[in-house]
Amino acid sequence: MRTKINKEDWSRREHFEFFNSFEEPFFGVCVRINCTKAYKTAKEKNYSFFLYYLHASISAVNQTEAFRYRIGENNEVYLYDVIHPSATISRPDDTFGFCYMKYREDFEDFCTSVKPEIEKVQNMSGLNPSGKDDKDVVHYSAIPWIDFQSLSHARSYYYKDSCPKISFGKLVKEGEEYFMSTSVHVHHALMDGKHVGEYIERFKTRMDG
Repeated sequence: MRTKINKEDWSRREHFEFFNSFEEPFFGVCVRINCTKAYKTAKEKNYSFFLYYLHASISAVNQTEAFRYRIGENNEVYLYDVIHPSATISRPDDTFGFCYMKYREDFEDFCTSVKPEIEKVQNMSGLNPSGKDDKDVVHYSAIPWIDFQSLSHARSYYYKDSCPKISFGKLVKEGEEYFMSTSVHVHHALMDGKHVGEYIERFKTRMDG
């Protein structure tokens, strides 16, 4: 479900019109997330660490209203009730496919629902086995081989995309603690640095919870 925003009464109407006219309206930041408690919890409970931090991230996304805005037809803005993760899943042949998952508030319910979807992508060929191209998603990717300090994305300017893009880097151990680089790219017509900061703090809280 989604609700159309009345842009005439919207506090960021001018910001939207200004940044939405840019050829490249996305901006991004990279931060290091302390994963020590999350990693230990995942190992103790035999959880997939990937699914554990993915669920923490998408939960923080759904808590942050600006991350649920999308630009639809005729440049109308919509607020979605729920946002789901769309993640890249690697295959044994060194390719990957896009996996569309349904968000569940409970982590174990989430795992139960997404594991068959992940296995389906791993055992199929093609970049987008589901054929979906939804707006109510965040585009996720994992780059577990690189402890990156910055990140850019391949972009098609012909395709008017407004979905946030969140990427995770290599898990690095420093002393007794674990850290992971996290990149967040968002559409500036829909949000500012303050909103990205809100998401990051909520993600950190969930990873330390």
